[in-house]
Amino acid sequence: MGSPKKNQGKGLFAAMTSGISMFGNAMQRSVTGLLGYEGVEVINPEGGKDDAEEEAVRGRWKQEDRDSYWKMMQKYIGSDVTSMVTLPVIIFEPMTMLQKMAELMEYSYLLDQADECEDPYMRLVYASSWAISVYYAYQRTWKPFNPILGETYEMVNHGAITFISEQVCHHPPMSAGHAENEHFTYDVTSKLKTKFLGNSLDVYPLGRTCVTLKRDGVVLDLVPPPTKVNNLIFGRTWVDSPGEMVLSNLTTGDKVVLYFQPCGWFGAGRYEVDGYVYNAAEEPKVLITGKWNESMSYQPCDMEGEPLPGTELKEAWRIAAVPENDKFQYTYFAHKINSFETAPKKLLASDSRLRPDRYALEKGDLSKSGAEKSRSVCLCFVCVRACLWAVACSNQAKMTRFDLIVYVVISLVSDALLGYSNGVSRRCDLLEETQRAEKKQREAKGHQFKPRWFDLTDEIRPTPWGDLEVYQYNGKYTEHRAAVDSSGSTVVDDVTSTEFNPWQYGNVSS
Repeated sequence: MGSPKKNQGKGLFAAMTSGISMFGNAMQRSVTGLLGYEGVEVINPEGGKDDAEEEAVRGRWKQEDRDSYWKMMQKYIGSDVTSMVTLPVIIFEPMTMLQKMAELMEYSYLLDQADECEDPYMRLVYASSWAISVYYAYQRTWKPFNPILGETYEMVNHGAITFISEQVCHHPPMSAGHAENEHFTYDVTSKLKTKFLGNSLDVYPLGRTCVTLKRDGVVLDLVPPPTKVNNLIFGRTWVDSPGEMVLSNLTTGDKVVLYFQPCGWFGAGRYEVDGYVYNAAEEPKVLITGKWNESMSYQPCDMEGEPLPGTELKEAWRIAAVPENDKFQYTYFAHKINSFETAPKKLLASDSRLRPDRYALEKGDLSKSGAEKSRSVCLCFVCVRACLWAVACSNQAKMTRFDLIVYVVISLVSDALLGYSNGVSRRCDLLEETQRAEKKQREAKGHQFKPRWFDLTDEIRPTPWGDLEVYQYNGKYTEHRAAVDSSGSTVVDDVTSTEFNPWQYGNVSS
């Protein structure tokens, strides 16, 4: 698909070929057999091939947690772990996959520019810059929550966009999304396939992303590269997406082919993206280059891919300012996604913002006394309680009335603190239990789950990593939102007090 050929050994073509050949070297500096564990692969993105053992003891895990979690996860090596829910809260961020889908809308003005653009090649420059812009957010190493079946996320008050996403399938996990403003419509069916490799995870995007530019009816189709999450357990976790991104103009046959360079020794090539806009005859017209964590630029080129004389490299997109030292590496836009600032009037009760586990994690992170501190205090109380109980049960001593009072008080306090520190996990477990109970009831009734805002089509889309069932926006959310907005009600609801309710039959576990 317009890949650079090795015999075109000059200019940007040569640089891309050199970067791709470096991929093997980056992988060769990983280490196996580390600390006695077979299959462990540790890669320091900023170092060479001799510092893997030093890198392995870094990261967010304490040694005892790291060792026990490695032993638990070994049995899943080679498996697709997309649906796993038995994951420690330490790796989660207070956001769901439905919200993460909305992050692609941060730089939606680039699609507005693509729609307004007369030049068909510059149209693809802006559209591909939009597709690349989300990778800064995707480098976060925290896992979003898997949505509950029927869960939704709504967003307004950004770029005149109306955005809706919904979890349309639970096994396998699939989401569908739709966004629209006066310039474009955006439709996505999202499905991930993963392969757990021990200390890394390969993520394959089976989804379908389609953008329609309204002025000329141009339809764009996006195929992103796969992603590799490195150092999941041993070392500092980091993300790389080496490979090819293709954005095709299905209306004209033009396309963009971009190459995400793999991270080489001492970080060489990391973040770099290079490629071309091709016409329908697969002739290069515009070169595109930059870093997905900084900016992207473009320049007209000749048939050999070299810059045209008298032209200069111009910037198409640059990342906006981001908060410093943010706990979850959130952008300002990610914080807006989580807030009720972007929530519409009469927010659906199935919205991700209202999830009790997500909300608990968000508030726990903002609390002055964090979960780690509470857990430590709690363990002290538990130890004291255990000692008192041991004394009471021994034949050499009897518990006095004062001892009994102290024991009861310490028991209550430790239980309360333990409940606080494990609150996110408990809430997540309750949601999963309710989801299983509802599935059991649905099957007993002979019913099938039907999404509210998206319909399953007959289209089966082939991808490089498997076939995809495609969901289509049915327009009902537009009707729902129009009815709510035209209701004329001036009453301001306290949406924060709304109980999370994605259930088809109500809360069947209560």
